[in-house]
This record gives sequence, C-alpha cells and structure tokens, in this order.
Amino acid sequence: MRRAAGSATGRPNPSWATLRVVNLSEADLAELAQTEEVAIETQSAAGDIHHTTIWIVVDGQDAFIRSVRGKVARWYREALARPDVALLVERRRIPVHLVPAPDADAVARCSAALAAKYGADPALGSMLRPATLPTTLRVMASA
Repeated sequence: MRRAAGSATGRPNPSWATLRVVNLSEADLAELAQTEEVAIETQSAAGDIHHTTIWIVVDGQDAFIRSVRGKVARWYREALARPDVALLVERRRIPVHLVPAPDADAVARCSAALAAKYGADPALGSMLRPATLPTTLRVMASA
C-alpha cells in the first residue's frame, strides 16, 4: 500500500502540520497584547479582500483569536481556507499564518486571556460560549 508523504498512516497530513511553527516576534506580541482590536484581512475564493474587526489576545509566546460568530463567520471560513492572512494594527500590516487550536489547553488559555483583557466588556460572554470555543486559532508568524 502506498502511503502519503509524511504520514505513517497513509492519510494526508493537514496542510499546517508540515509547516515550521514560528512564533511572532517579541515586539509584535507586545503590540498585540496592548491593542484592543485589530482588523483581520482575509481573501475569498473569488479573490475579494475583506477586513473584519476582531479581538486578539496574547498568552506567553502565543497569540490567539476566536470567532464571536462561531464557524459561520465569513472571516473565519476564509481564514480556514486560506490561513495566510494579515492583521492590521494601527497603520501597520502584519502578515501571519493561522493554525486551528481546538485542543483543550489552547482553548483554555485563549479563554483566560480573553477574560483578563476584555473582562469589563459586556460582549465577553459571547466569546466564551461553547459554540465559539472550537474556532480558536493560534496566530503564527508567516514563514
């Protein structure tokens, strides 16, 4: 039986599984930790560019985002289809690569960071609903 490259099981690896993981720089992490909202730039299958305002959190060396609208959000669907996106912070465009992070540790870390950063915001509860938890994404530097 032929096996897919890089797979002991013969099943193809997700596209992100073979990428080298590169954390954001210390300067980018510090800036994102202090920034209330960023715009995420995604692209549709037709090539249309979209900008959506989202929350971002930093926990240690990791940055996370999550879709308040769950899996139906356009930006989220576009980001899954094309995970090389950009974050617009002030007047700066930061190219990033998004990796799904639905594991319990990442979800808990993201939720705790959201609660710490946005605890006074009445919209926080929407980000902590069970339907939104699987939409947690880790923000990595573009390689």
